[in-house]
This record gives sequence, C-alpha cells and structure tokens, in this order.
Amino acid sequence: MTQKDKKSILQEFKTEMQESADTGTAHYNLAMTYLGERDFEAAEKELRLAIQEEPELAEAFVQLGGIAMYRGDLDSCLSYNKMAADLRPRFAVPHGNIGFVLLQQQDVDKAVGAFRKALSLDPGFLQARASLGAAYLMQGDAKGCLEECIKVVDKEPHFGPAWNNIGLAYLELGDKAKARDAFEKAHESGYEVPQQILDEVQE
Repeated sequence: MTQKDKKSILQEFKTEMQESADTGTAHYNLAMTYLGERDFEAAEKELRLAIQEEPELAEAFVQLGGIAMYRGDLDSCLSYNKMAADLRPRFAVPHGNIGFVLLQQQDVDKAVGAFRKALSLDPGFLQARASLGAAYLMQGDAKGCLEECIKVVDKEPHFGPAWNNIGLAYLELGDKAKARDAFEKAHESGYEVPQQILDEVQE
C-alpha cells in the first residue's frame, strides 16, 4: 500500500467520522488504522475520543491496554482491561489480557483464574490456553501444562509458544527426547528457544 493509499483511507475514515451518528465507532476505526501504522499517539487520542462518545465501548479500553503494554506500563494495561471486563463481562479478550499481565507480575494463581474465565467464555481462545499452560508450569503442574498446550497445537500446529511450553513441561518430567522434539517444532514455528535450554536437552 502506497503512502497515498494510506492517506486516502485515513481521509475516508475522517469523512465517515464526520458524517456518522455513531461517532464512537468511527473514532475507534480511525484508531485501528493508526495502530496499523504503529502511530500509537494518534491511536490513543482517537480511542479516548471514542470513549468520550461511547463510554461503553469495551474494545477501546482493550486497545488502550495494548498501547500501555507496548509502553511497558503493566498497571495501566491491567486497569484498562479490568474496565473492559466490567463493561462487557462476557468479552473473553480482556480476561485473557488480565491473566497475561498478572502472569508478568508473578501473580500466578490470579492469572490462572483470569485465563480460565477467558476460556469459559471462548474455548477457542488459543493465546489464553497457551498462557494457562505456562501458568500451570509456573505452579509446578507440568502435566496440566501439557494438557492445555497440546490442545493448542492440535488446533494450530505452528503455535510456537505452546510448543515451547510443551518442551519445558517434558523437560520438567525428565523426558529430554520429547522435549527436544517440541523445541524443534517451536523453532520451526518461528519461536526462539533460549540456547541454554537447547543445550540442556542435548546433554
């Protein structure tokens, strides 16, 4: 897409925003375009305008959480996703994001609860399932990790983080051969397994 095409699309969204009665959605759509261009400042401005027009727009809070995560502000990311989950309790994505932040903050038990909530709402939410597997592993439950992450790779064979979790779980269970196979699949899926781990399964 040329720069001219991008400007044309942006102009179309601006026109839609001016003409549409549903201006919150128009601001949100414009924010998505800015996010696609990685213009986070412009996207954040449009998302805040979207929320001004439509305070119930849970997706806008989720996207603000994503921008906060990109900036390394985990507390704000958590806060925005909690707002989204409060607005739309049956929206799986913010629950998954809450779990991810809690996992980063080492609050593993609460993270497990958030991932389970997300999966109860959307059993096909593979990122949440892979992250639940990682959380189980952090709790010392390697078999629980395997159970969840095998479900992920059955659905999406090139889901690198899930293969990595499977490798770590097998390593924990003392099966270096299966761990090695899983790490190879993770690598083939574009996931970079730390060299220290690869060295351990080669021993």
